[in-house]
Amino acid sequence: MKKLLQKFFRNPVIRLAEKYSSRPDKQRVFDALTKLHDEIFSGDEKKGLIIPLNTSTQKFIVFSDQHKGRKNNADDFMVCEKNYVAALHYYFNENFFFINLGDGEELWENNIFQVKKYNSASFEKEKLFQQQKRFVKIYGNHDLYWANDPTASLQLQSIYGEKVPIYEGCILTTSINQKPFQIYLTHGHQGDLQSDGNWFSKFFVANVWGPMQGILDINPNTPAYNDQLKSLHNSLMYEWSSARQNILLITGHTHQAVFMSLTHLERLYVKLADAQKNKFDAAIKSIEEEIKKAQPVNPTPPDLSKIIPSYFNSGCCCFDDGDITGIEIADGYIRLIKWHSKNNISEREVLEEITLSDLEKLLFTPALKGVI
Repeated sequence: MKKLLQKFFRNPVIRLAEKYSSRPDKQRVFDALTKLHDEIFSGDEKKGLIIPLNTSTQKFIVFSDQHKGRKNNADDFMVCEKNYVAALHYYFNENFFFINLGDGEELWENNIFQVKKYNSASFEKEKLFQQQKRFVKIYGNHDLYWANDPTASLQLQSIYGEKVPIYEGCILTTSINQKPFQIYLTHGHQGDLQSDGNWFSKFFVANVWGPMQGILDINPNTPAYNDQLKSLHNSLMYEWSSARQNILLITGHTHQAVFMSLTHLERLYVKLADAQKNKFDAAIKSIEEEIKKAQPVNPTPPDLSKIIPSYFNSGCCCFDDGDITGIEIADGYIRLIKWHSKNNISEREVLEEITLSDLEKLLFTPALKGVI
């Protein structure tokens, strides 16, 4: 019976959820990102931190969108918990600084007591980073509770054993190729009319989407979503970042991983164009087969010849196959990574990478020619 219900209701319910969970407005997005960046950069520590980055010695891992729930059928994080805990174990031992980029807890569908009760394993791993002052916690729209509720500081202290500041963003500052360089990180919900504290969206998720998700056992966060063109919200984030100099923007929120302003499918289109230009017949056939497997919603290749690699998205830690994605900044590189299970053992995989030095040079190059 459940499979029959899923067959008939899965797609309509997901479309309904998407309708009430995201409605970005371009000007609002641009204004919100600019305002937050300027507030942090001016030294407003209530909004966020400025963290000096030594690219030779410091290492950062960015995860977002865990959406920790209460271990029921509506808990998207539950299947990913094993890989997430294994990843944090690795990054703690490797001396990484952990930036938790928002929506760590699903507090539209659950209350804080339920989330605390069922997620002690992951909270204990995060606590280790906080104890060594290698932890920044940023809030998103689904855990806006951390910024708004008067009891939030007490709850954070009960989880992590000490006071934990909560921020809207942070900026890593460094110098690359003898030029000042910033990496601006925020959850990315700002300017989204359905996400930025919207009461109706919260009501819909808590009272309609959550129960339906539990009954039908639906997780809309499929890896196939990454094999499409950028979502509208990611496209707006890219537009904002591409107009800035010496600034990389890293967000979460959309659950769609983006590396150097491109999704996996978009990178395939760039590779295909390069192979066609150079008449590499074998490569053309191979790439076309990979694009076909992605089953793009719109099979017409977009014009990606002038994309500026200024925008990155960490993806999420709640994919329905248990995989998680994140962004590493380490060893002079920025990387899109995935953690997945192989023979019941969690493994790290580098999906994409580029040196920060090469990336800085490309920010002022009008096309990605020769990069991929």
